[in-house]
Amino acid sequence: MNKKILFCATVDYHFKAFHLPYMKWFKEHGWSVHIAASGNIDLPYTHQKYNISINRSPLKRDNITAYQQLKSIIKNNNYDIIHCHTPLGGILTRLAAKSARKLGTTVIYTAHGFHFYKGAPLLNWLIYYPVEKYMSKRTDCLITINHEDFYLAKKHQFRAKHLTYIPGVGINIEKFKPLLKSEKIKQKLSAGFQVDDFLLFNAGEFNHNKNQSFLIHSMVHIVKSIPNAKLLLAGEGKWLNKCQDLINQLDLNNHVKLLGFCKNIDQLLQISDLSVASSFREGLPVNIMEAMACGLPIVAVSNRGHKELVYDNENGYIIDSWNEIKFANKVKKLVNETLRDELGQNGRKMIVNQYSVKKVLQEKMALYKNYMEGSGDMEWVAP
Repeated sequence: MNKKILFCATVDYHFKAFHLPYMKWFKEHGWSVHIAASGNIDLPYTHQKYNISINRSPLKRDNITAYQQLKSIIKNNNYDIIHCHTPLGGILTRLAAKSARKLGTTVIYTAHGFHFYKGAPLLNWLIYYPVEKYMSKRTDCLITINHEDFYLAKKHQFRAKHLTYIPGVGINIEKFKPLLKSEKIKQKLSAGFQVDDFLLFNAGEFNHNKNQSFLIHSMVHIVKSIPNAKLLLAGEGKWLNKCQDLINQLDLNNHVKLLGFCKNIDQLLQISDLSVASSFREGLPVNIMEAMACGLPIVAVSNRGHKELVYDNENGYIIDSWNEIKFANKVKKLVNETLRDELGQNGRKMIVNQYSVKKVLQEKMALYKNYMEGSGDMEWVAP
């Protein structure tokens, strides 16, 4: 009988965006791959998919139903490994897997950025910290994707059997790569821009955390010195209309473009000149890594995930506060094409050497094989 693995998360798009290489790897090794998440996306490399009623908001009654669904799914399938992702998906799955774990099922949880961190609001520490620490004792392997979370979990003695660090989900460096200058100009013109347009790019859900309004405010200062600057914002979310209102108020319609949901992020990055980011909280931001893979320098406001990836004067600039003028001044430095190319090349090398799908897959394969072979004999792994 084939062995089985269950991947769980809040929404199924999480797997389409980040985990297909790992699902493919399990299938190629003869395992049955099951998915449990909210959504109706048809995922490849999947033998069984369950659309559960999980909701991002922890107080929704749907989550009680989702817990019951997960408990039934786990009971009826006798999984060898369960790997859960996202805060709520991780909590509900580990609660539902309590009995299965006693019978030998391995439970793995990837923390894609704890909601408690240095500088986080006190409320985050009061709510999320005790929950994650309690849930850690229901975890065979806790994976962190940045150094700060790793050392925080170790310092506070989280009770997972094993704690390890793996640098994210991996970036496809063949898809996300720089274009030759001549091709970049051609694609830029094809996309409706002028050759000398100075394009800043950001992708993310429009919400409070991603803080796109800061980038829009910063453009007021940027366009004073760079009149051909244009900020491209890709994504959807509940703050989208609020951002459009702000653009109208600041008379920036010629300089800030809301692109909505985009399937061609790689192509948009390849015609851009730099990537910008202003979120309050990140674990290990994929959008930044994709930009680096495309050879773009980064200008970002300091947070845990940004500091993990962006090094001042090496592959971009980190701003230590939400100061629009300071941010604009760093962007202005990158009008210099030679500097832009140098920082961008450094970022590309960093992704290739540390964060490519090939690199991350090797690390995850080693971890998975340890549990696939039934030994579970791991030590705490320091970054």
